[in-house]
Amino acid sequence: MFVTPAFAQAAPGAAGAGAFDFMSLLPLILIFVLFYFLLIRPQQKKMKQHKDMIAAVKRGDQVVLGGGIRGKVVKVADDEALVEIAENVRVRVIKATITDVVAKAEPFKEKDEDEVKSETAEKDKKDGAEAKPS
Repeated sequence: MFVTPAFAQAAPGAAGAGAFDFMSLLPLILIFVLFYFLLIRPQQKKMKQHKDMIAAVKRGDQVVLGGGIRGKVVKVADDEALVEIAENVRVRVIKATITDVVAKAEPFKEKDEDEVKSETAEKDKKDGAEAKPS
């Protein structure tokens, strides 16, 4: 007798329930933007640098392979490289398994005509001096 009946009431704003609420999507959009700048973008940048590094590998470079093996590149093909890991031990590896280039090879410098002439003149002087023992 003392209990009063409870009647269900309609929720406030139920009339606008069909309308799109942008504020409910805002946290998801912010999370995606945060993931992009903290995870996706740096990873893409790192992958691009690795791809450029692998494309620039040439004969004579000191490299580290995926398993931690260090070696010297002997020959480079399209997608493979021949790496010397010990004296007279050469291994063919896929270039993508190269993780780091430790030391770049010195670029081959072609001598110009003046350097060749001066070296030839010096060599001729030495040969002439050795040929005339007095």
